[in-house]
Amino acid sequence: MNRILLVDDEPNVLSALKRLLAQAFQNEGLVIETFADARAALVRGKEVPFDMVLSDFRMPIMDGVTFLKQFRELQPDTPRLILSATTDFDTLMAAVNEAAILRYLVKPWDEDELIASLREALAHHADVVGDRLLANQMRENMGLISEEEKELRRLEVLEPGITQVRRSSDGAILLDDM
Repeated sequence: MNRILLVDDEPNVLSALKRLLAQAFQNEGLVIETFADARAALVRGKEVPFDMVLSDFRMPIMDGVTFLKQFRELQPDTPRLILSATTDFDTLMAAVNEAAILRYLVKPWDEDELIASLREALAHHADVVGDRLLANQMRENMGLISEEEKELRRLEVLEPGITQVRRSSDGAILLDDM
């Protein structure tokens, strides 16, 4: 089962994307979560792992590049795609360089291209996760992973972000301001 995150401030765009993806991935157990507010999407990104995230570029309060940069900090292995009507080269470069996006998609989108890009992103994520699991298994077999590291990884799978809690010098948990 794959879980994808769609972020766009336009409810009609979110509905159209969700409808398209539900149809295209109907037999693949795809879970689609949509958010019109990038800040709420970041909160959700702290709660559950996603296999892919697709964000609009121009949104109020937080643009897509800023959102995807922050999402990258939460879930660095999750492929990030951006969807925008802008074709400005500087904007494209900022998205690629700052947020390390996998793909830049243009509005209005071509359905076949969009579906193919999302399938590619999901396959990329599966490869990254598979490679990491294999490497960890090899390190474990060689005795290179401590019991503490094993437990941290187990906890991170159960509760994404739990091992990245920031603390003050007195041990108090520091909360991020959104």
